[in-house]
Amino acid sequence: MRIVRAQLASAYVTTVRLNSTDSVSLDTDALVVGIHSGADGPRPAPGAEGLDTALGGTLAATLAALGAKGTAGETTKIPTFGALPAPLLVVTGLGEEPGDGGYDPETLRRAAGVAVRALAGTARVALALPAATAAHAHAVALGGLLGAYAFTKYRTTGDQTAPVAELTVLSAADGAAEAVERAGVVAESVGLVRDLVNTPPSDLWPARFAEIAEQIATDNGLTIEVLDEKALREGGYGGIVAVGQGSARPPRLVRLGYAGPGATKTVAFVGKGITFDSGGLSLKPSASMDWMKSDMGGAGAVLGAVLAVARLGLPVNVVGYLCLAENMPSGTAQRPSDVFTSYNGKTVEVLDTDAEGRLVLIDGIARAAQDDPDLIVDVATLTGAQIVALGWRTAGVMANDDDLREEVVRIAAAQGEAAWGMPLPEELRKGLDSAVADIANLQPERWGAMLAAGIFLREFVPDGVAWAHLDIAGPAYNKGEPHGYTPKGGTGAITRTLVGIAERYAR
Repeated sequence: MRIVRAQLASAYVTTVRLNSTDSVSLDTDALVVGIHSGADGPRPAPGAEGLDTALGGTLAATLAALGAKGTAGETTKIPTFGALPAPLLVVTGLGEEPGDGGYDPETLRRAAGVAVRALAGTARVALALPAATAAHAHAVALGGLLGAYAFTKYRTTGDQTAPVAELTVLSAADGAAEAVERAGVVAESVGLVRDLVNTPPSDLWPARFAEIAEQIATDNGLTIEVLDEKALREGGYGGIVAVGQGSARPPRLVRLGYAGPGATKTVAFVGKGITFDSGGLSLKPSASMDWMKSDMGGAGAVLGAVLAVARLGLPVNVVGYLCLAENMPSGTAQRPSDVFTSYNGKTVEVLDTDAEGRLVLIDGIARAAQDDPDLIVDVATLTGAQIVALGWRTAGVMANDDDLREEVVRIAAAQGEAAWGMPLPEELRKGLDSAVADIANLQPERWGAMLAAGIFLREFVPDGVAWAHLDIAGPAYNKGEPHGYTPKGGTGAITRTLVGIAERYAR
């Protein structure tokens, strides 16, 4: 199966294969095995059987001499000097041996990702990590593919290391072939989202984003509707129009549709797609602006998820809305104290033009409700308050139903994406009162700002419609060092969770 990265970025091909050959005899450029940490030193994990014998009984001594302990995130490279067909052995830490519950898939995903990242530029890599079940084979394949990601489109000098060209997962488990194929589909979608987030706003503006979505829809049998600035004005999409009116590059609203075979449920995904956020007239400080190309991460995740659902052929109907605008200051930009009428007819007073994401989302949510979905999920890099409350790696989850909120958190956890359920306290609603309009886009105090943003969005969800909101301001973009299978820059956060939600409703 071939995984082809989106053409807008560093195009490359990674082939992932399944092989049941034992690791000792596999012909590859680098062989990856796992070890566990223990009180008496590292212990080989399943998949590493026979290596010590093949290496002349020296593996334990070599690992000890190199200081390997088997802790998670650790990798150790050992040349085999002809003792194995693979010239390089890479030992990756898995932490303590699992108990009766078996291996956590996220442990395997991260171990595979760490190892493959350490082998960038290696043509062929084989992953002989624990994969006794189809679920574990899926985790190993997905972690390895996500770890192979690289974004080098704009490099002319320096590090242009190509990712791994061929990845082999060793497993003899029933259903492993289908599991590895599914991992490839999901990895391609996550890679697409990472590419979009990493692309500078000079090359990704609302109309260009819509063009990319149109090409993906055409290639994958999706329906698509694109509303330009004229159609948005005539259609009453006041929020998207207001945010985009300050830019020379006008806004767009994209609707993607997938009809699942025999589907009885419909899920709507709505993504914030601010291709660059200067803050508008409420200008951001420069230190907060240089990574605002990532402010379209929610729309990217929606596009990636709809693509994956279609390629997987899930029996569920999915509609995806990309709410696309560029938030810029100019003589035509919206002003603090302006009032506009949103798509559902409510008027909104704009107290801060840097609270713009919620303004495009409310139009998308109101439009999505017309599709009569069983669930609406919006995804947005919405508030700096999310980062203050939960850090850079954990998304905030809010909903108009407590059970739904916790179900989304569980689905995210199963996909290996950190998320935490947050309340929507009723007392915060009063802070959104406006003296001149139905509601203000911001409360005057900073406290509970992530929650107040969720409450604002909830005001535009029709009664009786199930709705969840995911704030991914931190998780969408990794400003720090790579970790596990997560690179620096765009992460593709929550794409896998949206696919998991679609799978849940497909069942």
